[in-house]
Amino acid sequence: MSLKKIFLLLVCLPLFTLQAQNSLDSKISRKSYQAQRIANAPIIDGLLDDTIWKEVPSATDFVMSEPGNGTPSRTTHPTIVKLAYDDEAIYIAASMKDNEPERILRQFTQRDNIEQSDFFLIDINTYNDGENQTRFVITSAGAIADAKMSGNDEDYSYNVVWEGEISYDENGWYAEIKIPYAALRFPKKEEQLWSIQFGRKILHLNEFYTWNYIDKSIGKDTQYNGLLTGIKNIDPPVRLSFYPYASAEVDNFNGSTASNFSAGLDFKYGISDAFTLDATLIPDFGQTAFDKVELNLGPFEQAFGENRAFFTEGTELFTKGNLFYSRRIGDAPLGFNSAQTNLLDNEILVENPDKADLLNAVKISGRTDNGLGIGFFNAITQETEAIIGDTLSGLNRKIITEPFANYNILVLDQQYNQNSSITLINTNVTRNGHARDGNVTGFLFDINNKSNSFNYTGEAKMSNVNKLGGNISGFASEFYIDRTKGNFRYALAHEFANETYDINDLGLNFINNYNNFHVETSYRIFEPTKSLNTFNIRLFADQQRRYIPNVETSFNIGANYFAVNLERFAFGNFIKYTTKRKDFFEARRNGKFVNYNANVVIDGFISSDYRKRFALDINANYQGYFKSEQDYFRIAISPRFRFNNKFSMIYSVNYSTSKNRNSFVALEPDKEIFGLRDVQSVENSIQASYNFSTKQALNLSFRNFWSIADFKENNYSLLQEDGDLSPLNYQVTSDNDPNANFNIWNFDLSYNWQFAPGSEAILLYRNSIFNFDKQSDIQFTESLQNLFNQDLRQNLSLRLVYYIDYNIAKNIFKG
Repeated sequence: MSLKKIFLLLVCLPLFTLQAQNSLDSKISRKSYQAQRIANAPIIDGLLDDTIWKEVPSATDFVMSEPGNGTPSRTTHPTIVKLAYDDEAIYIAASMKDNEPERILRQFTQRDNIEQSDFFLIDINTYNDGENQTRFVITSAGAIADAKMSGNDEDYSYNVVWEGEISYDENGWYAEIKIPYAALRFPKKEEQLWSIQFGRKILHLNEFYTWNYIDKSIGKDTQYNGLLTGIKNIDPPVRLSFYPYASAEVDNFNGSTASNFSAGLDFKYGISDAFTLDATLIPDFGQTAFDKVELNLGPFEQAFGENRAFFTEGTELFTKGNLFYSRRIGDAPLGFNSAQTNLLDNEILVENPDKADLLNAVKISGRTDNGLGIGFFNAITQETEAIIGDTLSGLNRKIITEPFANYNILVLDQQYNQNSSITLINTNVTRNGHARDGNVTGFLFDINNKSNSFNYTGEAKMSNVNKLGGNISGFASEFYIDRTKGNFRYALAHEFANETYDINDLGLNFINNYNNFHVETSYRIFEPTKSLNTFNIRLFADQQRRYIPNVETSFNIGANYFAVNLERFAFGNFIKYTTKRKDFFEARRNGKFVNYNANVVIDGFISSDYRKRFALDINANYQGYFKSEQDYFRIAISPRFRFNNKFSMIYSVNYSTSKNRNSFVALEPDKEIFGLRDVQSVENSIQASYNFSTKQALNLSFRNFWSIADFKENNYSLLQEDGDLSPLNYQVTSDNDPNANFNIWNFDLSYNWQFAPGSEAILLYRNSIFNFDKQSDIQFTESLQNLFNQDLRQNLSLRLVYYIDYNIAKNIFKG
């Protein structure tokens, strides 16, 4: 089938089914709550003694969602919720009764970190679309969390400003919450029709209850909200807020001390009740968490998570189709490596910035009353230059390593029938001058049938790269069919990309030129048994193929299971058999491949009850190759200590070893040189937190990663056309030595203080050390000693962010 036919099929399928789908809404039993308008807002103190709470109706009769499904709540643990509204916000009062209040767990944590505490949650869907909603959580210790939800996916990087306080007595605990309309997006109409869900976690019973029943065997949790009616004629204030910040830092490295001061501004503006503009001007990301850098021996770049808040908050529209890898913005310049390798004999590299500075970024997103989501994102990075010095003349010259660049995303996402959507997304990167530009367009669909028993998901994506050699276009597609109802389920999948598909200007893809098939079946339980709360077993098989040439690269078959017993002890296992594999990437030359023997992977884990003061996670993995001495072993051990409700610590150690692997060494004209390699790695990390309250905390983050790659002497080989290797007498010198000793140390100690809603101060001390050499025959302790002989970088910084609400500021100035 031609690429054009595949594209037309994927585009037309959701259009044919658009009118055929019917909403699941009519088949769901939905409770309804009539909200009442109030004249005087309650004081948010958690005491529930305001007069209004005696005058509004109650939401009661919660039912179990975990571990059972639909059992009425215990008479000893009733939950009562009340809700009211005015022109500024909605207000919620919740009473969580408990006949054993001394057993309520109350671990102090910071925002978006629930840990071991009871909690109460509110899910609000202002469009009643069964898909998109905002979650607000408050714990029995008073910590708050918020998330953007799409289906069953939660994004806790999403933060808005709201208030929540708790209290407790001999009968249980209580929560009082204020959610301003500025924290929500909703259609402009005389009377709102929202859906809402309340939930309560009782941790010592290991039970979770919801107000409206959720049938776990079918559909998504977001489709089972109750209705919230009665919110009429609200006149919400202007949604405009500012987050000015100032930061100062002192940095010491290699005997030199430098200081820096910066200031900038983030702001949010409600263009309408449904659409919001977010912008960051002169951004500063100096206090973002360190990346978990490793010794990268493979053919692909190492991918890192996003730690910059602007690129994680409210980005659910922009991440559709997996075309947006935000680390591309402000990444290493295109010419970073060439600046180091293209020096003349008399030249040295004086300065070579490893990132392009971000000048500003904006995003506009929202959803209309008809379910059309619209997203626009734009970011600009500054021109980056390297400085090259001439050792003879003493003069310097500059070369551009990254031109001025613009990054842009446009998304249209139409949802319908409360369970389906079609999406059009375009990403574009334009660089000044004749540098490389990239453009990708994707059409996506996610369709459920009227009974929610089947899901059909597909993607068709076209890439275009424009560079000096001309335009290169590529295509990729995905199609999945999933049985999504009942205990027994199954799925079919097909994934395709031609040899020129490339989204790496703003996205991330490691491989192309594939034509893969996948099938699986599974069984799960929704009600506890005599010994298990949860159980899931899956069988799968997949065939990996090359598109050009049309050959099989591997075939896999395997199984895995996951279970949790009644005491919250979790365990699982994974096993996979892979036939002889053709690896087309290890050789680093297009069209060449190396053969690896058939192998089996066995993986298992255990995780003990986190409610206890001491808990333990262990994961082990073994990969053995048939008719070969090659193997791989990894074990990760992570004990967790909760010394009291304020102080907790997690220590993790990860050890891995790979032996006798035929690995890439070097490229020569018409030659690909391999060697027999052993790799050993050890990672130690500590995460500790002392919480003075839910607003103040002292946090420690430490990581040391060590890895050596040792190529065995006289075990080098030459890659043949059929993928096999033949012995080679390869001379290793100091210039081409492939061995490696890699050691990195990162230490962060911070004090965080949320001194007002949306406002915080962070004092951070950071140090780091790095060493890389060719001493692959040394042990961990000796490598650590060598690491401490390197220069230590130390950094002390203070960052202040203050939240200013336009309406509050306006009233202050009026006064």
